[in-house]
Amino acid sequence: MLKRNYRLHELNESLIDKTVIINGWVDRVRNLGGIIFVWVRDRYGIVQVLFEPETPAYEIAKKLSGEYVIGVEGVVRERPKDAKNIDLASGNIEILAKKVEILAESKTPPIYTNRDEGSEDVRLKYRYLDLRRRTLQSNLIFRHKLVQKTREYLDSLDFLEIETPYLMKSTPEGARNFIVPSRIKRGTFYALPQSPQIFKQLLMIAGFDRYYQIARCFRDEDLRADRQPEFTQIDLEMSFVDQEDVQKTVGNLVKHLFKSVLGKDIGDVPSMQYQTAMELYGSDKPDLRFEMKMENLTSKPFASKLDFLSPRDGEETKMIVVPKNDVLSRKDLDAYSESAKSSNLRLGWAKFHGTNFTGSVGKLLSTLTSDVKVGDDETVILCAGKKHEVSTFLGRVRVEIANKIEIIPQNTFKVLWINDFPMFEWNEEDKRFQAQHHPFTMPYLEDLESKPDDLSKIRAHSYDLVINGWEMGSGSVRIHTRELQERVFKLIGITEEEAKKRFGFFLEAFEYGAPPHAGFAIGVDRLVSVMIGVTSLRDVIAFPKTASGTDLMMDTPSEVSEDQLKELGIKLEDHRS
Repeated sequence: MLKRNYRLHELNESLIDKTVIINGWVDRVRNLGGIIFVWVRDRYGIVQVLFEPETPAYEIAKKLSGEYVIGVEGVVRERPKDAKNIDLASGNIEILAKKVEILAESKTPPIYTNRDEGSEDVRLKYRYLDLRRRTLQSNLIFRHKLVQKTREYLDSLDFLEIETPYLMKSTPEGARNFIVPSRIKRGTFYALPQSPQIFKQLLMIAGFDRYYQIARCFRDEDLRADRQPEFTQIDLEMSFVDQEDVQKTVGNLVKHLFKSVLGKDIGDVPSMQYQTAMELYGSDKPDLRFEMKMENLTSKPFASKLDFLSPRDGEETKMIVVPKNDVLSRKDLDAYSESAKSSNLRLGWAKFHGTNFTGSVGKLLSTLTSDVKVGDDETVILCAGKKHEVSTFLGRVRVEIANKIEIIPQNTFKVLWINDFPMFEWNEEDKRFQAQHHPFTMPYLEDLESKPDDLSKIRAHSYDLVINGWEMGSGSVRIHTRELQERVFKLIGITEEEAKKRFGFFLEAFEYGAPPHAGFAIGVDRLVSVMIGVTSLRDVIAFPKTASGTDLMMDTPSEVSEDQLKELGIKLEDHRS
């Protein structure tokens, strides 16, 4: 075998007139009838190899085709001036082949490997070929560097990397678990962890005051572009700290990653209250790269004059002002009105020109010019209805419009903390309150005492990190006493008997000296996606699933044999319609 002594990024002008051996894949072939040019690539780079007639190498080169794996021995020489390629690192040189060996042949690939084209489903089916694309290789190399810099940084702060189990007890709270049947104890099941939450708290009780893990997590939930059934977190926990300590540590880690991996200085990370975020942006993960804040008109004296948009009991009226009113057509704005109507909301719009409004509520607003603060050539959108629905709807419209009129600056990063989420949220399907973050989160004790009958008003010591409108991760101060933990379980409908059955080992651990502790987890897949500017997690994961949770390459999930099911003590119901 012709075994390489240089990788392709190491080839440069300093090697001119020297003999080298390279290995790689044939990227493309140009047969000019007398001379054959072959581009050879590996994950480090690409180089042009020249095959001249009347050499043994030339006869073999005539057989070469795309994706063949070859070894080449040849002499490095400078390219002619008019043939240099400034777009390639090796563009000033080429290799004059003396020997070539075909290490593996290739059929014609079903996808392009040297350009970003083709059906995504086909690319996922042939993912091992798709991963030869320079774009995906660059993304995964970036991800590798980010993880390595994370380890270096946390190690410098005396964090210990400790692995936690993949097979654990099913605790049905929050997202749905993946269940794993036990062969040895038939009729019993493990669960794959949604996160190492309980284990990392137990590590704090065990005395490891600074833990982290690049943790694999599993959630059996409906998927979308920013969600996969298995994903990776930078998971950490700290003892004898408060919320500010954790946020400082995580904020500095994120600043370090942007600086060391991307060369970007993101500055200090500001904070915003959950209620403020919802009031101004209609989202708990606001994108601050552009303005268009919502203004609440409900308490304004002129609100009652807004005709059908005036707030009624338990309602509010909000407004956003859109720049560039010539970009949004009447059709666009009427579509927002119809969308609002389908959500039981009332929406009106008007464009301001000089001193006049035009639009669905133009005449109405023309009488209120001094009250509605709108600049020339701007559009005002007003929405009325139930409080939460209005904020959520306008928050979504705000982002859609910003993308449509192209006011979001590229290659810019706005990072912030969102603090003090509600401790509980109403589950309409189960008709009960549940923990919004998870039930191990520390509630505001003053809220717990002053508002015991209104769980929706109780705040939690929980916090999210948001970048450019993406939730990067969540964390909280944890409960560290059995009494308070049992009280929270009771508030969300977990009886004492259920708590003992599901969390008995955990509750008992609190009785042996549990330190105050808090933690956080950052989604690696999301962080990498935001930093390199892709919108799908599939672009930063080596072997991702589709939106339906399917692996097209391995054809999973798939059926198992009757013998396997029998061994596990499982009998399937007939699921055919």
